[in-house]
Amino acid sequence: MTEAEEIIALGRSHYPVLGEENIRAVPLEKGGSGRKFYRIYSDHQEPFILIKYGEERPENMRYAEIAAFLQRCGMRVPAVIFHDKADRLMAMEDFGEEDLWQHRKDPWHVRKALYVQTLEQVHRLHSEATQAYQRAPFPLESPFDEALYRWEQNYFFEYALQRFYELPEATLSRWREDARFLKIAEDLAQLPRVLVHRDCQSQNVMLPNGRPGLIDFQGMRLGLAAYDVASLIYDPYVPSSLEERRYLLETYRIQGTSWGNDSQIFYRCAVQRLMQSMGAYGYLGLHKGLSHFLQYMEPARQNLIYVASHLADLSDFIHLLEDLPEKSELLVEA
Repeated sequence: MTEAEEIIALGRSHYPVLGEENIRAVPLEKGGSGRKFYRIYSDHQEPFILIKYGEERPENMRYAEIAAFLQRCGMRVPAVIFHDKADRLMAMEDFGEEDLWQHRKDPWHVRKALYVQTLEQVHRLHSEATQAYQRAPFPLESPFDEALYRWEQNYFFEYALQRFYELPEATLSRWREDARFLKIAEDLAQLPRVLVHRDCQSQNVMLPNGRPGLIDFQGMRLGLAAYDVASLIYDPYVPSSLEERRYLLETYRIQGTSWGNDSQIFYRCAVQRLMQSMGAYGYLGLHKGLSHFLQYMEPARQNLIYVASHLADLSDFIHLLEDLPEKSELLVEA
Protein backbone atom coordinates (compact mmCIF):
# COMPACT_ATOMS: atom_id res chain seq x y z
CA MET A 1 0.00 0.00 0.00
CA THR A 2 1.40 3.39 -0.97
CA GLU A 3 1.65 6.28 1.49
CA ALA A 4 -1.26 8.05 -0.24
CA GLU A 5 -3.39 4.87 -0.01
CA GLU A 6 -2.56 4.54 3.68
CA ILE A 7 -3.59 8.14 4.38
CA ILE A 8 -6.84 7.65 2.41
CA ALA A 9 -7.64 4.52 4.44
CA LEU A 10 -6.99 6.41 7.67
CA GLY A 11 -9.16 9.27 6.46
CA ARG A 12 -12.06 6.93 5.72
CA SER A 13 -11.78 5.24 9.11
CA HIS A 14 -11.97 8.56 10.98
CA TYR A 15 -14.39 10.41 8.70
CA PRO A 16 -17.27 8.06 7.82
CA VAL A 17 -19.06 10.74 5.76
CA LEU A 18 -16.62 9.90 2.97
CA GLY A 19 -18.29 6.52 2.62
CA GLU A 20 -17.37 4.80 -0.61
CA GLU A 21 -16.62 8.00 -2.48
CA ASN A 22 -13.68 8.20 -4.83
CA ILE A 23 -10.89 9.92 -2.93
CA ARG A 24 -7.67 11.48 -4.16
CA ALA A 25 -4.87 12.55 -1.81
CA VAL A 26 -2.45 15.22 -3.08
CA PRO A 27 0.69 15.69 -0.93
CA LEU A 28 1.54 19.27 0.00
CA GLU A 29 4.95 20.71 0.79
CA LYS A 30 4.74 22.60 4.09
CA GLY A 31 7.79 24.04 5.86
CA GLY A 32 10.17 22.10 8.07
CA SER A 33 7.95 20.80 10.86
CA GLY A 34 8.18 17.12 9.93
CA ARG A 35 4.41 16.81 9.49
CA LYS A 36 2.90 15.40 6.30
CA PHE A 37 0.05 17.31 4.66
CA TYR A 38 -2.43 16.04 2.08
CA ARG A 39 -5.27 17.81 0.31
CA ILE A 40 -8.13 15.33 0.11
CA TYR A 41 -10.53 15.48 -2.83
CA SER A 42 -13.72 13.42 -2.98
CA ASP A 43 -16.88 13.23 -5.09
CA HIS A 44 -19.29 15.18 -2.93
CA GLN A 45 -17.34 16.72 -0.03
CA GLU A 46 -15.42 19.97 -0.04
CA PRO A 47 -11.63 19.45 -0.16
CA PHE A 48 -9.99 19.32 3.25
CA ILE A 49 -6.48 18.96 4.64
CA LEU A 50 -5.31 15.75 6.29
CA ILE A 51 -2.24 15.98 8.51
CA LYS A 52 -0.14 13.09 9.80
CA TYR A 53 2.35 13.95 12.49
CA GLY A 54 4.91 12.04 14.54
CA GLU A 55 5.90 11.89 18.18
CA GLU A 56 8.96 14.16 17.99
CA ARG A 57 7.06 17.44 18.52
CA PRO A 58 4.40 17.23 21.25
CA GLU A 59 3.10 20.69 20.29
CA ASN A 60 1.35 19.13 17.28
CA MET A 61 -1.07 17.41 19.69
CA ARG A 62 -2.32 20.83 20.81
CA TYR A 63 -3.31 22.19 17.41
CA ALA A 64 -6.97 21.16 17.58
CA GLU A 65 -7.60 22.59 21.04
CA ILE A 66 -5.85 25.85 20.16
CA ALA A 67 -7.81 26.15 16.88
CA ALA A 68 -11.14 25.75 18.68
CA PHE A 69 -10.09 28.33 21.26
CA LEU A 70 -9.00 30.88 18.64
CA GLN A 71 -12.24 30.42 16.72
CA ARG A 72 -14.21 31.14 19.90
CA CYS A 73 -12.18 34.35 20.19
CA GLY A 74 -13.33 35.44 16.73
CA MET A 75 -10.09 34.75 14.91
CA ARG A 76 -9.82 33.37 11.38
CA VAL A 77 -8.22 29.94 11.67
CA PRO A 78 -9.04 26.64 9.92
CA ALA A 79 -11.79 24.61 11.61
CA VAL A 80 -10.70 21.16 12.81
CA ILE A 81 -12.88 18.38 11.35
CA PHE A 82 -11.47 15.58 13.48
CA HIS A 83 -8.38 14.83 15.53
CA ASP A 84 -7.20 11.40 16.66
CA LYS A 85 -4.29 11.68 19.09
CA ALA A 86 -3.70 7.92 19.11
CA ASP A 87 -3.14 7.81 15.34
CA ARG A 88 -1.62 11.32 15.35
CA LEU A 89 -3.97 12.25 12.53
CA MET A 90 -5.94 15.45 12.04
CA ALA A 91 -8.26 16.81 9.37
CA MET A 92 -8.94 20.52 9.06
CA GLU A 93 -10.70 23.00 6.83
CA ASP A 94 -8.89 23.79 3.59
CA PHE A 95 -7.84 27.45 3.59
CA GLY A 96 -6.65 27.15 0.00
CA GLU A 97 -3.21 27.64 -1.52
CA GLU A 98 -2.91 31.42 -1.47
CA ASP A 99 -0.76 32.83 1.29
CA LEU A 100 0.68 36.24 2.13
CA TRP A 101 4.09 35.23 0.81
CA GLN A 102 2.71 34.83 -2.72
CA HIS A 103 1.97 38.57 -2.75
CA ARG A 104 5.56 39.61 -1.94
CA LYS A 105 6.03 41.14 -5.42
CA ASP A 106 2.67 42.92 -5.56
CA PRO A 107 2.51 46.74 -5.43
CA TRP A 108 2.57 48.14 -1.92
CA HIS A 109 -1.05 49.33 -2.02
CA VAL A 110 -2.11 45.70 -2.53
CA ARG A 111 0.17 44.24 0.12
CA LYS A 112 -0.58 47.03 2.58
CA ALA A 113 -4.25 46.09 2.88
CA LEU A 114 -3.39 42.42 3.44
CA TYR A 115 -0.78 43.22 6.08
CA VAL A 116 -3.08 45.61 7.93
CA GLN A 117 -5.74 42.90 8.13
CA THR A 118 -3.12 40.40 9.27
CA LEU A 119 -1.99 42.73 12.04
CA GLU A 120 -5.61 43.05 13.14
CA GLN A 121 -5.72 39.27 13.59
CA VAL A 122 -2.40 39.29 15.42
CA HIS A 123 -3.56 42.10 17.71
CA ARG A 124 -6.70 40.13 18.54
CA LEU A 125 -4.48 37.24 19.60
CA HIS A 126 -2.48 39.56 21.84
CA SER A 127 -5.54 41.23 23.36
CA GLU A 128 -8.97 39.50 23.35
CA ALA A 129 -7.59 35.97 23.02
CA THR A 130 -5.11 36.62 25.82
CA GLN A 131 -7.88 37.89 28.08
CA ALA A 132 -9.97 34.80 27.30
CA TYR A 133 -7.00 32.54 28.03
CA GLN A 134 -6.37 34.24 31.37
CA ARG A 135 -9.98 33.50 32.37
CA ALA A 136 -9.73 29.82 31.39
CA PRO A 137 -6.13 28.70 30.81
CA PHE A 138 -5.21 25.35 29.25
CA PRO A 139 -1.84 23.66 28.57
CA LEU A 140 0.43 25.32 26.00
CA GLU A 141 4.10 25.15 25.13
CA SER A 142 6.43 26.49 27.82
CA PRO A 143 6.29 30.30 27.92
CA PHE A 144 9.06 32.59 26.81
CA ASP A 145 11.43 32.91 29.73
CA GLU A 146 15.11 33.64 30.14
CA ALA A 147 16.04 30.05 29.27
CA LEU A 148 14.08 30.11 25.99
CA TYR A 149 15.58 33.44 24.92
CA ARG A 150 19.02 32.04 25.67
CA TRP A 151 18.19 28.90 23.69
CA GLU A 152 17.29 31.04 20.66
CA GLN A 153 20.58 32.90 20.95
CA ASN A 154 22.59 29.69 21.16
CA TYR A 155 20.60 28.23 18.25
CA PHE A 156 21.90 31.17 16.20
CA PHE A 157 25.48 30.81 17.44
CA GLU A 158 25.56 27.09 16.66
CA TYR A 159 23.61 26.66 13.42
CA ALA A 160 24.14 30.06 11.80
CA LEU A 161 27.57 31.28 12.93
CA GLN A 162 29.28 27.95 13.55
CA ARG A 163 27.70 25.53 11.05
CA PHE A 164 26.76 27.88 8.19
CA TYR A 165 29.33 30.68 8.39
CA GLU A 166 32.00 28.39 9.92
CA LEU A 167 33.30 30.86 12.49
CA PRO A 168 36.01 29.52 14.82
CA GLU A 169 35.12 28.30 18.30
CA ALA A 170 37.25 31.01 19.91
CA THR A 171 35.02 33.67 18.36
CA LEU A 172 31.82 31.83 19.20
CA SER A 173 32.66 31.20 22.85
CA ARG A 174 33.07 34.93 23.40
CA TRP A 175 29.60 35.69 22.01
CA ARG A 176 27.84 32.81 23.73
CA GLU A 177 28.66 34.27 27.13
CA ASP A 178 28.50 37.94 26.21
CA ALA A 179 26.82 39.81 29.07
CA ARG A 180 24.75 41.95 26.67
CA PHE A 181 22.90 38.93 25.30
CA LEU A 182 22.44 37.55 28.78
CA LYS A 183 20.87 40.86 29.74
CA ILE A 184 18.55 40.90 26.71
CA ALA A 185 17.24 37.48 27.74
CA GLU A 186 16.95 38.49 31.39
CA ASP A 187 15.19 41.80 30.70
CA LEU A 188 12.69 40.43 28.17
CA ALA A 189 11.80 37.60 30.53
CA GLN A 190 10.71 40.11 33.19
CA LEU A 191 8.07 41.79 31.02
CA PRO A 192 4.30 41.02 31.09
CA ARG A 193 3.38 38.30 28.62
CA VAL A 194 0.49 37.76 26.21
CA LEU A 195 -0.40 34.93 23.85
CA VAL A 196 1.95 34.88 20.85
CA HIS A 197 1.85 32.85 17.65
CA ARG A 198 5.60 32.16 17.86
CA ASP A 199 6.09 31.85 14.06
CA CYS A 200 4.15 34.80 12.68
CA GLN A 201 5.47 35.08 9.11
CA SER A 202 4.07 35.35 5.60
CA GLN A 203 3.85 31.62 4.87
CA ASN A 204 1.72 31.10 7.98
CA VAL A 205 -0.86 33.66 6.83
CA MET A 206 -3.37 32.12 4.42
CA LEU A 207 -5.87 34.13 2.38
CA PRO A 208 -9.16 32.21 2.13
CA ASN A 209 -11.54 34.41 0.15
CA GLY A 210 -8.85 37.10 0.15
CA ARG A 211 -8.96 37.63 3.92
CA PRO A 212 -5.94 36.76 6.13
CA GLY A 213 -6.19 33.84 8.51
CA LEU A 214 -3.48 32.26 10.65
CA ILE A 215 -2.19 28.69 10.52
CA ASP A 216 0.64 26.74 12.21
CA PHE A 217 -0.18 28.16 15.64
CA GLN A 218 0.51 24.92 17.54
CA GLY A 219 3.58 26.58 19.08
CA MET A 220 1.42 29.33 20.64
CA ARG A 221 2.56 30.29 24.13
CA LEU A 222 2.89 33.23 26.46
CA GLY A 223 5.48 35.75 25.33
CA LEU A 224 5.87 39.31 24.10
CA ALA A 225 3.61 40.85 21.47
CA ALA A 226 6.61 42.64 19.99
CA TYR A 227 8.11 39.26 19.06
CA ASP A 228 5.16 38.43 16.76
CA VAL A 229 5.04 41.91 15.27
CA ALA A 230 8.78 41.92 14.57
CA SER A 231 8.48 38.43 13.09
CA LEU A 232 5.94 39.64 10.53
CA ILE A 233 7.52 43.02 9.75
CA TYR A 234 11.11 41.71 9.44
CA ASP A 235 10.15 38.44 7.75
CA PRO A 236 13.21 37.29 5.72
CA TYR A 237 10.89 35.62 3.22
CA VAL A 238 9.55 38.99 2.04
CA PRO A 239 11.64 41.96 0.87
CA SER A 240 10.13 45.17 2.27
CA SER A 241 11.23 48.79 2.26
CA LEU A 242 12.01 50.79 5.37
CA GLU A 243 8.93 52.95 4.77
CA GLU A 244 6.68 49.90 4.49
CA ARG A 245 8.00 48.46 7.74
CA ARG A 246 7.57 51.76 9.56
CA TYR A 247 4.00 51.98 8.32
CA LEU A 248 3.17 48.49 9.59
CA LEU A 249 4.75 49.09 12.97
CA GLU A 250 2.76 52.31 13.35
CA THR A 251 -0.40 50.47 12.26
CA TYR A 252 0.03 48.01 15.11
CA ARG A 253 0.91 50.78 17.56
CA ILE A 254 -2.34 52.59 16.81
CA GLN A 255 -4.25 49.53 17.99
CA GLY A 256 -2.33 49.66 21.26
CA THR A 257 0.88 47.88 22.24
CA SER A 258 1.95 46.08 25.37
CA TRP A 259 5.39 47.67 25.13
CA GLY A 260 4.14 51.26 25.09
CA ASN A 261 6.64 53.71 23.63
CA ASP A 262 9.71 51.67 24.58
CA SER A 263 11.18 50.91 21.16
CA GLN A 264 14.09 49.10 22.81
CA ILE A 265 11.70 46.28 23.74
CA PHE A 266 10.55 45.99 20.14
CA TYR A 267 14.05 45.92 18.68
CA ARG A 268 15.33 43.48 21.29
CA CYS A 269 12.48 41.17 20.33
CA ALA A 270 13.35 41.69 16.66
CA VAL A 271 16.98 40.72 17.37
CA GLN A 272 15.81 37.61 19.20
CA ARG A 273 13.43 36.58 16.43
CA LEU A 274 15.97 37.02 13.65
CA MET A 275 18.62 35.11 15.59
CA GLN A 276 16.10 32.30 15.99
CA SER A 277 15.24 32.44 12.27
CA MET A 278 18.87 32.23 11.18
CA GLY A 279 19.45 29.34 13.57
CA ALA A 280 16.42 27.56 12.11
CA TYR A 281 17.58 28.09 8.52
CA GLY A 282 20.97 26.63 9.38
CA TYR A 283 19.45 23.69 11.25
CA LEU A 284 16.90 22.86 8.56
CA GLY A 285 19.28 23.47 5.67
CA LEU A 286 22.36 21.71 6.99
CA HIS A 287 21.10 19.20 9.54
CA LYS A 288 17.74 18.25 8.03
CA GLY A 289 18.79 18.47 4.38
CA LEU A 290 16.19 21.12 3.48
CA SER A 291 18.68 23.25 1.59
CA HIS A 292 16.10 25.70 0.18
CA PHE A 293 15.95 27.35 3.61
CA LEU A 294 19.57 28.50 3.25
CA GLN A 295 18.61 31.10 0.62
CA TYR A 296 16.92 33.12 3.39
CA MET A 297 20.04 33.38 5.53
CA GLU A 298 21.25 36.51 3.72
CA PRO A 299 18.04 38.57 3.93
CA ALA A 300 17.77 37.53 7.59
CA ARG A 301 21.36 38.71 8.18
CA GLN A 302 20.61 42.09 6.60
CA ASN A 303 17.46 42.46 8.70
CA LEU A 304 19.38 41.53 11.85
CA ILE A 305 22.03 44.16 11.10
CA TYR A 306 19.29 46.77 10.78
CA VAL A 307 17.36 45.95 13.94
CA ALA A 308 20.56 45.54 15.98
CA SER A 309 21.57 49.06 14.91
CA HIS A 310 18.69 50.36 17.08
CA LEU A 311 20.35 48.97 20.20
CA ALA A 312 23.16 51.28 21.19
CA ASP A 313 25.47 48.71 22.75
CA LEU A 314 25.74 46.18 19.90
CA SER A 315 28.06 47.96 17.47
CA ASP A 316 30.71 45.22 17.57
CA PHE A 317 28.04 42.56 17.01
CA ILE A 318 26.92 44.51 13.94
CA HIS A 319 30.53 44.56 12.69
CA LEU A 320 30.64 40.78 13.15
CA LEU A 321 27.48 40.39 11.07
CA GLU A 322 28.72 42.77 8.38
CA ASP A 323 31.97 40.82 8.05
CA LEU A 324 30.26 37.47 7.52
CA PRO A 325 30.75 36.13 3.98
CA GLU A 326 27.84 36.80 1.66
CA LYS A 327 27.10 33.46 0.04
CA SER A 328 25.68 35.01 -3.12
CA GLU A 329 24.73 31.68 -4.69
CA LEU A 330 22.12 31.34 -1.93
CA LEU A 331 20.57 34.78 -2.27
CA VAL A 332 16.77 34.70 -2.31
CA GLU A 333 15.05 35.97 -5.43
CA ALA A 334 14.07 39.60 -4.91
